Amino acid sequence: MTKWRGARGIIAWIIIGLLAGAIAKALMPGKDPGGIIITMLIGIVGGLLGGWLGKVIFGVDSVDGFFDLSTWIAAIIGSVILLALYRLVVGNRHSHRHA
Repeated sequence: MTKWRGARGIIAWIIIGLLAGAIAKALMPGKDPGGIIITMLIGIVGGLLGGWLGKVIFGVDSVDGFFDLSTWIAAIIGSVILLALYRLVVGNRHSHRHA
């Protein structure tokens, strides 16, 4: 039973991450150096980053459940932060190559 619960948690975070990545991209429109796969990975990692930041900075457990608003807010904020950093790092690398 514990293995199944852990697998469901991972699948839930992947789904949250995918949607949070899409929302972050919608909030920050523009040309991205990566495609949909990169956006999905940014969403997944950004969701985890947002949950961790919420716990460290505010002492809140933002990963209480799939349908909790705090989980989604943390995932979206983390995804926006990660997307901005990704654009800053990878975007600058592409602009130097073409210059």
